[in-house]
Amino acid sequence: MNYETILYTVADDVARITLNRPDVMNGLNARMRAEITHAAGQAGKDARVLVLTGAGRGFCSGQDLGDRKNAGDIDLERTLKEEYEPMLKAIYDCPIPTISAVNGAAAGAGANLALAADVVIAAKSAFFLQAFARIGLIPDAGGTYWLPRQMGIAKAMGAALFADRISAQQADDWGMIWECVEDDDFAAVIDARAQHLAKGPTKAYRLIKQALRGSLDHTLEQQLQVEAELQGEAGKSRDFLEGVTAFMEKRPPKYEGR
Repeated sequence: MNYETILYTVADDVARITLNRPDVMNGLNARMRAEITHAAGQAGKDARVLVLTGAGRGFCSGQDLGDRKNAGDIDLERTLKEEYEPMLKAIYDCPIPTISAVNGAAAGAGANLALAADVVIAAKSAFFLQAFARIGLIPDAGGTYWLPRQMGIAKAMGAALFADRISAQQADDWGMIWECVEDDDFAAVIDARAQHLAKGPTKAYRLIKQALRGSLDHTLEQQLQVEAELQGEAGKSRDFLEGVTAFMEKRPPKYEGR
């Protein structure tokens, strides 16, 4: 695909998708959604970690309301099912670890796009905003799924009903994201986190994602069974053998991701 609204790069086993419509705070239009979907699928083949971020001052302002001349021209159900769902699933189901590097405002569907990643790291000046109720809508783009799981139902309900800004520090304190970092350190932290994952045991990371995500729907007995099965698979990997060998030889492991 010829990318027009995003930048896609791969270097040192790190794929990076940069939302690149800074003039509209990286608002999502149909073209951008299709390009993110394609690039996220490609990243799983090209790299060992994916970083999603935004160009300019913002991460993503959500749906580009200027994408249609009239609000009545938008079939929201069709748009969510045919355009948003494939994009979100491409990120959520990506076989490699994914990091949302929230460099600025993440509002509406943009906030929930960020939460689709495995790990969310935000600059201290960034914020999250479930803006939907301000225009008579409900949180979408996965918001009603991720928010209660990451913040708890009380915080999620308040965020949706009041549509208040949630600062990066609040999001960190509430368990909504992994970490909030100083703006001056943001780029370096993202690079370090991405490199850490890119050099790690990629297959084990995939199995970790599978185990943790399924646990919320399982009893303890069911989850123990899942752990045993997935650990058995991990134990047959070359990375496990390398990890143990490196430990015994007192050297850093050199994982292949297999």
